[in-house]
Amino acid sequence: MTTTAPDLRVVAGTDLDFATYVAARRPVLLRWAWSVTGDPHTAEDVLQASLVRVLARWDSLRDKGAADAYLRRTIVRQHVSWHRQPWRHGEVSTAHVPDRAGTPGPEEAGTGELWALVRELPAQQRATVVLRYYEQLSVAETAAVLGCSTGTVKSNTHRALAALRRRADCAMLAG
Repeated sequence: MTTTAPDLRVVAGTDLDFATYVAARRPVLLRWAWSVTGDPHTAEDVLQASLVRVLARWDSLRDKGAADAYLRRTIVRQHVSWHRQPWRHGEVSTAHVPDRAGTPGPEEAGTGELWALVRELPAQQRATVVLRYYEQLSVAETAAVLGCSTGTVKSNTHRALAALRRRADCAMLAG
């Protein structure tokens, strides 16, 4: 037996509660989000983010009967916005959960030699390299964590990378 979501066309002047609207229209909106994203998990995330955005503006909507159109437009825009984020470029949706975490530890994937070289760096340079390249923080975020200026982060990064290159070349020649 299939049930259809109630029709929420609102007579002018009637106030529709956001929770009631979401409870009634969520399955339809989720199907829309799924058709836009092509993935059920991403669709759920995009729908939730869109609902949060619309909730903030719910009272200012003049015509609550047009809420579906407003939310559909918000879902599409949210999906486009998510795909513009740099962190999404390397992400691949899959039905199978990987056995291990995606980021290898220092002792994995043959990086033990590199981490040995990093451990030889002075403390400030080592911290800068780890925050910038292992934790993938920006220059400003690294400066905030270390309590120094962005110029200091840049110079420490430059010196540390130069030292790592020299030591890696020496290790390759000796090895």
